[in-house]
Amino acid sequence: MGDPKKIRKKYERSKIMWNASRIAKEHELRDKYGLRNLRELWTATTEVKRIRKNAREVLSNRISESVGKEIIARLSKYSILGRDAKIDDLLGVTPEAILGRRLQSIVFKNGLAKTPKQARQLIAHGFIAINGRKIKSPGYLVKVDEETKIGYYKPIDINPPNPAQQGEAAPIKVQAKAPEAPMAKTEAKEGA
Repeated sequence: MGDPKKIRKKYERSKIMWNASRIAKEHELRDKYGLRNLRELWTATTEVKRIRKNAREVLSNRISESVGKEIIARLSKYSILGRDAKIDDLLGVTPEAILGRRLQSIVFKNGLAKTPKQARQLIAHGFIAINGRKIKSPGYLVKVDEETKIGYYKPIDINPPNPAQQGEAAPIKVQAKAPEAPMAKTEAKEGA
């Protein structure tokens, strides 16, 4: 059966954990892309670090240029870089470019969900498919040729039903009454 594969983390945390500006930027990206936690952002950031590291090594001639061309070909499949990109362009790749190619982001951009969080929920519950194949991972990186093949796996109406349109009575809105003025002392004594 062989030895089990050693499980390694796919992300690295920041060396300086309590930097207020970095934390604010990470939380902004988490909310923009509807990420579940910061680990998903750290995974994209780590991937960008690997790409930049390989690009620097190619530029310094430590690694052959064919490695750089392979990286460019892989990133162009996902439309992160163009096919005519150069090795210098690898240094300009950002985590936002990778987060924008996630299935969750593309489902939201295509209008199959109203919010990034709803897109994540639809994917996790099996409502989204690519070319008829159900995908349940919101972090799936979508290739350019797959982008037009994204659709619903099961029929679903993401608009909540409106009771007024279904012939049911609409909920009654109750308005709070204005408080009455207290009775004057003289009126209270007369009543006694």
